[in-house]
This record gives sequence, C-alpha cells and structure tokens, in this order.
Amino acid sequence: VQLQASGGGLVQPGGSLRLSCTASGFTLENHTIGWFRQAPGKGREGVSCIIRSDGSTYVSYSVKDRFTISRDNAKNTVYLQMNSLKPEDTAVYYCAAGTLVGCNSGMDYWGKGTQVTVSS
Repeated sequence: VQLQASGGGLVQPGGSLRLSCTASGFTLENHTIGWFRQAPGKGREGVSCIIRSDGSTYVSYSVKDRFTISRDNAKNTVYLQMNSLKPEDTAVYYCAAGTLVGCNSGMDYWGKGTQVTVSS
C-alpha cells in the first residue's frame, strides 16, 4: 500500500500548482481521500477531502475558492489544484486515505509530503 505525491515546488504569490497523488495497492474510490499540510512550527491541517460515504467534498475555509480537489478513478489518482497561492500556503503537503467518514488525521494511509513554497 503506497501513496505517491508529486507536483510541489516554488511558485510566486498569485501563481498556481497542481499536486497529484497516485495510490498503489488499494482503490482510492472506496476510501475517503484528501490533502493535508503542515507549515513550520504549526500542526497538521486538513486542506480538502472527498468523503467516501457520499462523495461530498470538504474544503478548509483558508483555501476556499482557491483550491479544488478532484479524483481520477481510472488512474487511481487524486489531485489538488491550487490557484491564487499566498505565502501562508507554504507548507509540506501530504495526501492521505482512509475508511473514516471525515477529514482529519485519522486516515489509514499517508504519503510522503511534497514541499510547496510560495515566495517572490
């Protein structure tokens, strides 16, 4: 079982990035899947999730209207499109999956993080 995240990097304020996370060893469609982030000196924050029970989407207020989560079942991959990036979005971003009905750190599987740095 593995989650492989990619797509992080350095971007200027106002720019965009798309993170990808591909699962192997299990099917994302049957799980709650999501993105979390952790900035230096701060706790891990749930950014956005797709909830397995009904396919509804949770989006953190801090990224609302800027970030969009999506899933490609054929590719077993989840994406996070990040637009209008701000310096405060700088963090290590993690993808995660689990059987819980919610978007929190109780996920069963975690990928290695990918660094996103927003700076001019």
